[in-house]
Amino acid sequence: MDIHQSIIFPEVKTFTPKIYKDHRGFFTETFNLEIQNQLNVIFYQDNHHKSNKNVIRGIHYQWDKPMGKLGRVVKGAGMDVVVDLRPNSPTYGKHEIFLLTEYNSLQVWVPEGFGHGFKSLKNDTHFCYKCSALHNGSSEGSIYPFDSDLNIDWGIISEEAILSEKDKYAQSFINYKLNPKF
Repeated sequence: MDIHQSIIFPEVKTFTPKIYKDHRGFFTETFNLEIQNQLNVIFYQDNHHKSNKNVIRGIHYQWDKPMGKLGRVVKGAGMDVVVDLRPNSPTYGKHEIFLLTEYNSLQVWVPEGFGHGFKSLKNDTHFCYKCSALHNGSSEGSIYPFDSDLNIDWGIISEEAILSEKDKYAQSFINYKLNPKF
């Protein structure tokens, strides 16, 4: 498995597994303890969501028992967005976008202290991710994905995006900065 550091954030990593294809289909190893050791984390939970085109989930984070996520698309395609939410970081408020597809098999590690967003580029897109902590609903937060201070290019206007109520009414980045969680 090839491991790379992201361009903007040294803490964010990408993993590209080897894929073996033949007339029957393909085989790939999507996870092993080497990845866990490289990241110096233990994974406690696996999640899977299915989304239609233009669904945006995020920007989400969890601060009490912070959660890192190792995510990949197993069907379809999506934009994975990582936002630095650590006030003492030189990249605070910056973001990076990764294209995840069923064909490139890229996996992105979003460590603790970062917000995470995802936009489905196709109908019936399946995103799977491992979590370094259990979900804690009393300490999860969300920043509005179209916040002008974050300036994320989602490739669509906000009126075309399909958002949950939680994400439609999420706080602004300015409000997050008044009470940062990391």
